[in-house]
Amino acid sequence: MVAADVSVRVGWPADAAGIAEVQLRSWRSRYDGRLAAQLDEQGIGVDDLAEAWRSTLARPPQARQRALVALVRDTVVGFALTGPNTDPDADPSADGEIGELTIDPDTTRAGHGSRLLQACVDTLLADRFARAVVWVDATDDVLRAFLTSTGWAPDGASRELADETGAALKQVRLHTALS
Repeated sequence: MVAADVSVRVGWPADAAGIAEVQLRSWRSRYDGRLAAQLDEQGIGVDDLAEAWRSTLARPPQARQRALVALVRDTVVGFALTGPNTDPDADPSADGEIGELTIDPDTTRAGHGSRLLQACVDTLLADRFARAVVWVDATDDVLRAFLTSTGWAPDGASRELADETGAALKQVRLHTALS
């Protein structure tokens, strides 16, 4: 068996369609079809999300905001966002955040999440952050277990947001020291 050509790198505008496809598959899996129906009703598809990603990737909102992509050869199988932590109790000069860590549901348990998480930590360190946080859906036991197995821990913070379907989504915050 030959090992697959896998990597993680900074996302480029040319990756926009791949990121959008992974995002849509993830949402459909995560929200049990509720979001798919809502997106279909609104006529929002991969092309719409790809255009938004293309714009974001071409001009990140801040110098220390990054999009990273996990690849198998040249196919996007995951993505993550890093940048300053904007929580009210954070010091944005020292506290970084992984804003999203998403792996294509069809490619989980193949090491992409580990590579992507390590790239996030390396990127946050290179951007001179000392600590990092990530918000995780309270019901996402798999992601929370993965993160805690790598040294992340809950810090007691939680929040409730409206998810993409408008339903309440409770999240818990995990943190880690980067240095």
